[in-house]
Amino acid sequence: MRQAGLAAQAMLSFVRSFITDRISALGLLSGEVDCEVWRFQMRLSFQETRNDPKAVVYTRCTIDLPSRDVRLEDVPCRNLEEVLGGFGRSFQILGERTIVNAFTPENPLIVNTGILTGSSVMTGLRTYFSAYSPLKVSAKGLPGAMWSAGSDKFGCKLRWTGVDELILEGRASGPVMIVLRRGSEGPTVEFKPADHLLGLSCHDKIMRLQKDYPQDAHFAVIGPAGENYEACYFAAVGLSTENQLKSGDDKCRWAGRGGMGSVMGYKNVIAIVAQAPDQMGKLKPEIRDINRESATGPGSRKFREKDKGGLGGTWAHYEVFNPNNLLPQDNFRPKGDDKPWLMSRTVVEPQFFIKAESCYRCGINCHKNVYDKTAEGGRGRFRAKFDYEPVNLLSTNLGIHDPNQGADLISLVDRLGMDSISVGTTIAYVLDYNERHPEKPLFNGARFGDFERVKELIEGTGRGRYPEIGRGVKRLSERLGDTAYAMQCKGLELPAYLPDTNPGYPWAIAGGHMSMATHLLYPAERDQSVDYWAKAITQRGLFQVRDDMLGICKFTIMSPDMAAQALKHEVGLEITTQELLATVRHAYIRGLWMERKQGFERSEYTLPSEVFDRPNSKLGLGGPFVTREFFSALSEKVWSVFDQELVNFTL
Repeated sequence: MRQAGLAAQAMLSFVRSFITDRISALGLLSGEVDCEVWRFQMRLSFQETRNDPKAVVYTRCTIDLPSRDVRLEDVPCRNLEEVLGGFGRSFQILGERTIVNAFTPENPLIVNTGILTGSSVMTGLRTYFSAYSPLKVSAKGLPGAMWSAGSDKFGCKLRWTGVDELILEGRASGPVMIVLRRGSEGPTVEFKPADHLLGLSCHDKIMRLQKDYPQDAHFAVIGPAGENYEACYFAAVGLSTENQLKSGDDKCRWAGRGGMGSVMGYKNVIAIVAQAPDQMGKLKPEIRDINRESATGPGSRKFREKDKGGLGGTWAHYEVFNPNNLLPQDNFRPKGDDKPWLMSRTVVEPQFFIKAESCYRCGINCHKNVYDKTAEGGRGRFRAKFDYEPVNLLSTNLGIHDPNQGADLISLVDRLGMDSISVGTTIAYVLDYNERHPEKPLFNGARFGDFERVKELIEGTGRGRYPEIGRGVKRLSERLGDTAYAMQCKGLELPAYLPDTNPGYPWAIAGGHMSMATHLLYPAERDQSVDYWAKAITQRGLFQVRDDMLGICKFTIMSPDMAAQALKHEVGLEITTQELLATVRHAYIRGLWMERKQGFERSEYTLPSEVFDRPNSKLGLGGPFVTREFFSALSEKVWSVFDQELVNFTL
């Protein structure tokens, strides 16, 4: 059953090649990085040229929810971060606020887009939700700033209404739906009661809204978890997709991390409707070439199907990680047995019908949608989308190795509107605790592999019955006084990559693998030196955040030059690759600055202590290497770089 030998080695070689392609595409091969040049050549203002940021104006819609006062204004950009958009703009707004509790009227929910969202650039589909998070919290009890991103057409429709940024202030007195439309004289805003949507799943809310807005509309909604925000801090925002609206299948995309759906629930905003005709311009030859490269080039190779020269999507991590015992299992503790392989695509595919599908107008087809297989071998009922994170964290890492059960849990989490990473990792802790403390088990006594009880824990968490789980693994483990195996950094649950092989986790500013690209480096390069990892964090990994400014999908892995060309030919913004990289770095450093502002101390930039105190001898590729001594030396080197930039940081 174990896929060892030549096949596994060939797959590992492919992944190494992919990661090298990725690093090369980002222009971040060792020796090519000069942080000093980036910092000091960055032009924060272009007053002497035609590319003055102040010449770039975006439309902001600010809504005071208690009074329903709406303010539409054209806002000139102050710097390149605001021009590019996404968290580069929202974090500047959040940084001006003093917030001591995520659930307070002063904490805004900012919904915005990147400069390429809604453009002719193929993956320009991203919407960003930013706020101070109820989940990410310092030891002083202050919430950390956070953003979460989702794809498909909602962000495009938002921009096509004429709104680039929506800021929700205060809290509505009752459940409300906000409808944004493109009017003859600009954007219009309408408020409607949303009581009829309460209790429905995210998918059912979207399908109900489609009946009321059948033309030119897309939707952002919260599910039962967001409605129960006081008991569930990791509620997600579900975004409608073209595939979903056409097929009727539950195929939302998600802004999942950090509890942005919980903040939306606190504000009593149950849904946002963006209704506008499509505004696609004529495709320029230069953008056509960029799109072709994005769909067929080395950057997206990992995410494409094997018959298109790809690796088969994120689910294919099973084929690489399992032979080397790097798959999270039973709360991030690989056992070296064959059980995880039962959730691999190789084993699952003969039992189901699997179709590679995509977001709106994207040619990568990274979604691996799983359907029941009919007696004739055709496509039956839709079951779930099998991405690596939900598959692992809602099956293998819970001791569940049945793909039917895994599909049921993934679907349940989606219906309730929760972040699969946070709920899966927190419940894995519960199961682990119950294994270690059989004399005083938590909740329903569930243990690894107990599908029915795990399902009940998930349902109860999303419905608000288990606030101890819903408030995250950090708070739960601290309440129990048993934190060593709570898999989190700074209050955010870890994604499905072992902390034993990724000492870069603590310096992620908005989710362990989406804002620090160090999670795949060890399987590819196998370097255990402190110097290697310090450079990986301070010179390579942080540039993962770039695409959360531009509005494009990370799966294309555009080179800096390609991104600069896209900006030039699509929106007429001419900046050098050095200026682009410097702007991204400055935005990342702003994120670290905001963490310090909210009381995060150096001691909180660490890994779960079990990584240091109970090294797992089952790990392959050289075994465990992240000791306390290693991490202490790494931390000193990382902070020697970042501290200098923080001291010199200018808002």
